[in-house]
Amino acid sequence: MNKKYAITVCAGIMAFGLLTGCGSKNKESTDIVIWTSGEDYRNEYYLAECQEKFPDYNISLEYMNSSSIAAKVMEEGDNCSADIILSEEYGYLYKCEDYLVELTDFDFSVFLDEMVPESHKFTPELKNGGCIIINKSVLESKGAPIPTCYEDLLDPVYKDLISMPNPASSGTGYMFLRQLTNEWGEDEAFAYFDQLSENVLQYTSSGSGPVNALIQGEVGIGLGMTSQAVVEINQGVDLDIVFFEEGAPYSVYGNAVLANSADRECVMEVFNYLSTDLCKGNNEKFFPEQIFKDFIPEAKGFPTGVQYGDMSNDTVSEKERLLGKWIH
Repeated sequence: MNKKYAITVCAGIMAFGLLTGCGSKNKESTDIVIWTSGEDYRNEYYLAECQEKFPDYNISLEYMNSSSIAAKVMEEGDNCSADIILSEEYGYLYKCEDYLVELTDFDFSVFLDEMVPESHKFTPELKNGGCIIINKSVLESKGAPIPTCYEDLLDPVYKDLISMPNPASSGTGYMFLRQLTNEWGEDEAFAYFDQLSENVLQYTSSGSGPVNALIQGEVGIGLGMTSQAVVEINQGVDLDIVFFEEGAPYSVYGNAVLANSADRECVMEVFNYLSTDLCKGNNEKFFPEQIFKDFIPEAKGFPTGVQYGDMSNDTVSEKERLLGKWIH
């Protein structure tokens, strides 16, 4: 490893005590802390590219799930020990806006208008579409058919064969809850998930959990991210992607700079690189749903003609209300 460039990738939630109490930051320091909810394969891409671009910066990239990042920003407030937030769900970024810097010098015009936050306090990074992911060999071994609709998933034949991200901790999980609430009405959607829980082996803390469980053969059905499933399929994992009648749910993720790091030139350099060149690379390699006006990505094996579901009313207050109901 290049000794000038220290990289830390932490699996799971970080030991927060190591990061707190930093207070004001040294403007001359080249130590940069990035919190991300991204998957390992994307983190590896970002880090490798940043290592080549900024060999003299000491960059620490630390993984947490979406809700944990927001919670830590809110907890640490104006003394937040992170410099950059990478790949965080928009709902959580809106919640943290008081501690993010307005990006007055960033060119937001390159993105689709509907992707740009009014506050200009974070940049679009990806549109994350969801799907039903199938491990046929597991279902066949259990004598279970391939489901064709959400109602099928309530069949007792799928008991302990389904994995879904927990909406309370995962933006991926929440987008399924949000969509079905819009499509069916709140009472019917919550009644559905109450019944579905009988067949769910586990509600994972992160959006990548269901695909990981499918790869390990722990479950036969996962409610997860289309992009992650495509990556694994392209690497030879025997999975299938299914869309139900309601269409694909989706959420939008973005990048931000903490306000108490805004006057550090090295931080802004890394942020701008992550949010332009590497954002486009991520869009092309891993999350090919369009976010740029002049760039329509194509990715091997990614489904074409995907119909997206109703994700309206996806506000911070509505999310907090629904998650409060989910938890209780």
